[in-house]
Amino acid sequence: MNLSNEIKYTFEKGKGILRLIPNFVPRRFGKPGRRLRLHPDDYFALGIERGAIKERWFSSVIAAMNGELAPKDEGLSYVESIDDGKFLFKDAVEELKENIIGEELYNKYGTWPMYSKFFDYENPLFHHLHLDFSDAQKVEMLGKPEGYYYPFQLNNYPGDFPVTYFGFSPDTKKEQVKERLLDYKDGDNKITELSRGYRIKLGTGWYTPPGVLHAPGSYLTYEPQWNSDVNSVYENVVEGEIYPYEFLVENCPKEKKDSVDYVLDLMDWGKNIDPHYKKNYFRPPITCSHSEEKFTEKWILYGNDFIGAKELTINPGQEVVIGDESAYGCIIIQGHGKFGQYNAESAGILRYGQRSADEYFVSETAAKNGVKILNESLWEPMVILKHFGPNNPNMP
Repeated sequence: MNLSNEIKYTFEKGKGILRLIPNFVPRRFGKPGRRLRLHPDDYFALGIERGAIKERWFSSVIAAMNGELAPKDEGLSYVESIDDGKFLFKDAVEELKENIIGEELYNKYGTWPMYSKFFDYENPLFHHLHLDFSDAQKVEMLGKPEGYYYPFQLNNYPGDFPVTYFGFSPDTKKEQVKERLLDYKDGDNKITELSRGYRIKLGTGWYTPPGVLHAPGSYLTYEPQWNSDVNSVYENVVEGEIYPYEFLVENCPKEKKDSVDYVLDLMDWGKNIDPHYKKNYFRPPITCSHSEEKFTEKWILYGNDFIGAKELTINPGQEVVIGDESAYGCIIIQGHGKFGQYNAESAGILRYGQRSADEYFVSETAAKNGVKILNESLWEPMVILKHFGPNNPNMP
């Protein structure tokens, strides 16, 4: 069977729903949080030189920006085919077009425009920003808005520093930030001294616009985001780990790599010093009006033009049909039962390379028709995180 027929056959047999294969991603920096439900022996499955596995990506059509040692398909999601083979989710989108992601997204973007991940570090990450669309275009990339949610089910411990920094204190002057960046090669620039930290509260989240500095805390985070892996790292030392100057300028045009003023202009300064930052970007969950005795659905990421997310909780022993107005990817983080045509279950402990029954992509038609979900547990709720692109009309 050729690839085109394999994709179509799998899509038809799944009635518009695809099951995806676990997609673990190493990073060269930071310490692994070890909350990805990956076997303890497998966090360095790709070798010491590649770094520990610290992320798991969902419904991804882009590769991770992981340097010359990374294979070309690192970060790209694979679909489990109906005959136990596999093919790239990217290839499925290119083959099925509007039949999987809907006419609106296909006509506007030509592909599935977002992905999500579990971000799992024991220590805090460096203070960094993601480029906006204008600056990213200069290096042939896309801008990167993103959101965060902290699920109870994957956070049995908080890590070393469960506080996230956002932007800078409202009385900070841009010249003060410039002074810290000019010290990047000379010593610890201690740039978070200018910032403000918020203690992470499980069961809540944030939206982070492009151009806003942020230093994520050490809880495992569910992160829906735009199709990009582009940033500028303003902090050069975190808990003794040193980040070279290239981390600051790797996504700048070649002729701008020595320009601190260019790097400063990557910031959305107004958002970075917004005195009402929490009021504008903190995202407590909003319970959907269609929730009932059998299930509860909440918006956990909303209030932007790019990405959205929900948390669906189905009570023990209940069968429900849940509809949505647009295509979405999803990950089951608790419970077991049925998801559409598939036997489904949250992961326990996965070996690297092992397949699972916890991740799916639902086409727009299947979403609009409603997905039948059965929680087969006697006692345990079934909890599903769902990530959407920009076209769900019901997002608050």
